[in-house]
Order: sequence, then structure tokens, then C-alpha cells
Amino acid sequence: MKNRLGIFVVMIAAMAFVSCEPIEKRNEMKGSVSEAEITQYVVITQDVIDGKRSNWVTVSSEGLKALTSFEYGLGKYVGTKERVMLSVVPTENSIVKVNILNRDGSKTSKEFSFTVDECFDVDPAWAYLCGTGEKLWTWDEDADPDCYGMGSAWDDAPGWWVPAWGADVDELEWHGATMSFAADGAVLTKFKTDGSTEKGFFSFKMYDEDHPNAEFDISLGDFNTRDITVLLGKSWSENGDDWDADVYNYDILELNDDELVLIHRGPDWDGDQCTFWIFKAVDD
Repeated sequence: MKNRLGIFVVMIAAMAFVSCEPIEKRNEMKGSVSEAEITQYVVITQDVIDGKRSNWVTVSSEGLKALTSFEYGLGKYVGTKERVMLSVVPTENSIVKVNILNRDGSKTSKEFSFTVDECFDVDPAWAYLCGTGEKLWTWDEDADPDCYGMGSAWDDAPGWWVPAWGADVDELEWHGATMSFAADGAVLTKFKTDGSTEKGFFSFKMYDEDHPNAEFDISLGDFNTRDITVLLGKSWSENGDDWDADVYNYDILELNDDELVLIHRGPDWDGDQCTFWIFKAVDD
């Protein structure tokens, strides 16, 4: 009986050892993606329309055994295959940068350059925001009761709180400050009242009647910034009286040649905890 029990224990131990070995091998993630693998699996194909090199490319990393993201002039895509718009103006050096998270946790990147002869399917909102290439905006000081503050999501301006009450706002980005939107590279630049500047990037997506915003039906579009905010890009509803939370995502309530109205809904939004930014275009 004892001999049989000993043989049984040995068999169980051997089976456990054999069954664990493949799991250990499957979890091994060693080495970084090679240049040959990038050449083989990372493919960026530019659309040619009517014989012109267009502003549309298809980025792909299918088959590459690593996580990838693609950065380009108008935004960023995380995934393995997508058709994206490079630019809204012709350019000789539109860059797509692929970022690869290697199997060993290290990172690799590579840049691809494209010439855009002509732009197709560009949303008219780009012309409103950037003019013929770059456009300057400032606070709409004629807005009633003010061009920045808090109120109800169902209004088109702040209603119950505005900085005129003596809030501690950043004077460098308040009255007299401006900002510009440049179509080439989707660059947002803030010009502060002390003469200093700050640069980052922006992106947006407009809705239409067939595809409205399901959560906020008066929104015309989503507006986002990266590495920068719009002027006074802080929402009081984010952190109470702290005023230290930068805001990078907004809803567009109005956008035309002369007006830009943005609103941000806080995480505890109940319809009244919304911050408004009301801007107007600077006359040439």
C-alpha cells in the first residue's frame, strides 16, 4: 500500500511539472521589435485621388506582435488598422510616427513622411476655426453676463457664476490674451498678456443630424486639446475652489466664422455644473 501511495505521489508531481512548463513559456516576452519586423508589418498607404497625393492614409500594423499607436498631424490612433486624415492643408512634410511597445517593455518609434498635394473631404469647420491656414481668437467681452464662468448645460452662456465676482483667475490668460488655431499640424498657441506663448495641439469631431451626440444633444461636436488648454482652461466643477485641474475635453456649442463657444461638463454633472468659454475671432 505504501509503495502504491509513493508511486501515485511521484506521478502527480511529474504531471504538475509537465503541465506548468508550457504556461511558463507562453508568458515569456523577450526582445524588441526588429527593423525587419517594422518593415514587414508596419504599412502606411497614402490615397491617390484624381492623380493627386491626398490627405488620407491607411495605417496598419497587423501581424506585428506588439502594441502600436500612430501619431499624425491631426490626432492619434491606437490600434492595428485605420484610415486617418493627415492634414487639412497641402504640405510637403506631413509626419506619421508609429510608436511600438515592445515585448520586453521598451519602446521603439519610427517616422514616415508624406507630401500632400491636395486635401479632400475636409470638414468646413476647419475653415471656421483656422481660416485659410491660421486664425486668431480672443475673449468675447460683449458676451452677457460674461465670456467665462459656470451655469446650466441648457443655456448658451454662464448664468450663476462669472469671474466678475472676484474669482482668482490667471490674469495672463484673461482679458487681452489671445489664441490661434493653425491647420498645419493642428497647433494651438496661446499668447498671454505678458508676451509669453504656450503651444500644444487640438482636435475635434463635428456631429450632424444623422449622427448627433447621444448624451448631450445640443453639442455640435467634441473639441480636445493635448499638451495645452484653451485660455483659462480650468473647470470650477472639477475640484471645487482649488482651480488646479486643467481641462482638455470640451463640447462645441457654437462655431462659425466669428464665434466659438465651448462648454465642459464636470464628472458630477447634474445640468448646472458646467463651465463656459465664449470666444470671438480677431478681425484681420
